[in-house]
Amino acid sequence: MKATVAICTYNRAYDLSESIHSAIRQHVEYEVEIIVIDNNSTDHTAQLVQEIQASEGVNNVKYILEKKPGLSAARNRAIREARGEYILFLDDDAIASPLWIQHIVGVFESDSSIGCVGGKIEPLWESQKPEWIPSENLSLYTILDYADHVVEMPNPSIPFGANVAFRTRLFQDIAPFREDLGRVGKNLLSNEESELIARIRVQHKVFYTPFGSVQHKVSKERTTKNWFLRRVFWQGVSDAVRKKDKGVVRTIKHAIRLGQGVIRALLCIYSPKRFTRQLAQICYRNGLIIGILRYNSKE
Repeated sequence: MKATVAICTYNRAYDLSESIHSAIRQHVEYEVEIIVIDNNSTDHTAQLVQEIQASEGVNNVKYILEKKPGLSAARNRAIREARGEYILFLDDDAIASPLWIQHIVGVFESDSSIGCVGGKIEPLWESQKPEWIPSENLSLYTILDYADHVVEMPNPSIPFGANVAFRTRLFQDIAPFREDLGRVGKNLLSNEESELIARIRVQHKVFYTPFGSVQHKVSKERTTKNWFLRRVFWQGVSDAVRKKDKGVVRTIKHAIRLGQGVIRALLCIYSPKRFTRQLAQICYRNGLIIGILRYNSKE
């Protein structure tokens, strides 16, 4: 088995169909399996996969129910189930280009020291892209256009989870995704990819290809300021948890910077773009503090 395509999903059957079909219709000459990890959905995800298996007449699409909540738990189940030499993760709201697998696998096979490969991620905006989104925060929408050629990604640059692949045998020696990171339910906790890739990078190369691309849907809900500020807040929480940030002094420093951010926001309240940028900084600092106080108190 050359490659495993893993699609982890939770209550998104309306998008999942396009994702699965894009994986089925890949132009490859070797054996590929597609595993759908259903993270205990309550919609008709299971029925949808069964219908695709029947209507497409394929035997390489496998449905797996993972009851433990959380994206990291679902991804780790995919790693345990994968039979492919490479495991390619595709988001349930992403659509792979026809040569996606071929290009990703081609990068791996060019150098045995490559442990992780990511590809270009183009946004599919359900509604018009808001002009108020600060340019430095566009990555929060899972948009990645790192280079126009195949290239190694130096630290701290990383691929994004909507289009990332690993050499499967690495997980014989390297622990998979940390399950205290990554989304669970409606929270927007993240950083599970960056933490794993940092560990992989110690002994293996991380590469990017613009040719193994996917299109990633950006729902209308995600273009609201409410979602944007929540996402920035959870990024702060994620960063604190990933770094295992703790300590009274660190908390006080974040609180001081939070206060400074509030003052700066008040000074630019009549400049919408600058005000939004300052609100984002406030939410991020608040997330850092919450991450320290709430998550590290569990230890």
